[in-house]
Amino acid sequence: MSRRTYPVPEGLDGQRLDQALSRMLGLSRTRAADLVDQALITVDGQLLPKSARVLADQMVEVEDLDTPAAPRPDMDLPVLYADEDIIVVDKPVGMAVHASPGWEGATVVAALAGAGYQIAEVGSEERYGVVHRLDVGTSGVMVVARSHRAYSALKRDFKNRDVDKTYHALVQGHPDPSDGTVDAPIGRDPRHSHRFAVIADGRPSVTHYQTLEGHRFASLLEIGLETGRTHQIRVHMSALKHPCCGDLTYGADPVLSQRLGLSRQWLHAVRLTFRHPGTGALVTFESPYPADLAHALEVIRQG
Repeated sequence: MSRRTYPVPEGLDGQRLDQALSRMLGLSRTRAADLVDQALITVDGQLLPKSARVLADQMVEVEDLDTPAAPRPDMDLPVLYADEDIIVVDKPVGMAVHASPGWEGATVVAALAGAGYQIAEVGSEERYGVVHRLDVGTSGVMVVARSHRAYSALKRDFKNRDVDKTYHALVQGHPDPSDGTVDAPIGRDPRHSHRFAVIADGRPSVTHYQTLEGHRFASLLEIGLETGRTHQIRVHMSALKHPCCGDLTYGADPVLSQRLGLSRQWLHAVRLTFRHPGTGALVTFESPYPADLAHALEVIRQG
């Protein structure tokens, strides 16, 4: 039998065995409990019931686990800030926020659990602590709730649009006007189920943009959202005929994308401002451009 061994992180000290396994390995709690019931889990060499409490630095051995542990070694999740209420991370491209049908890659929730961070156990297990999301192909700053009060407060503030979410996007061409607002409803594209589009019966969606830099082939925009629809920025920029560079799904030029070395949309969550759910203070967190986006922008600047 193949075996893997994991130390129990300090953040999971005192947790039930099935709960600790769920967080360490990025599994659902049901799947973790099944592994214990099937005698595929030992703690310091002993078989324990799923209700047993684990201790920090105990060694958990897993046999025949066909689900990869998380986070993957190549998918580090930088933590920008953490306290008892919130954890702010710099999500890399290629990492989903939470598990979903068909997704087998790394997730923010699993990465935090694997690192031993306690997050708010509110909602479905795979979405514990999640108060907002970024696309798999979008990088940048996001916040996760660690306490129940933080989860409730942040969900309310996001719903009431009391959170400032700022993105930078490198789009093809030059939007006219250079600063403006796109107020256009978004819904599932009736022709392509995996895409979204501006449609008459879609959900209200409002995007504000401001041109920061104008170059020969592309423009760097700063974007603020009033709403948070799936793919909102990408859809609205495409509707303006200025898709995000690299965004082949929404009409980007594949030749330009290749020359910029982009394998995803040039879209980054650079800044997040919200009221701290514990202290009430207004806090701001920022994320620098990752290497692939910085390189593409430099190529554009050089013409």
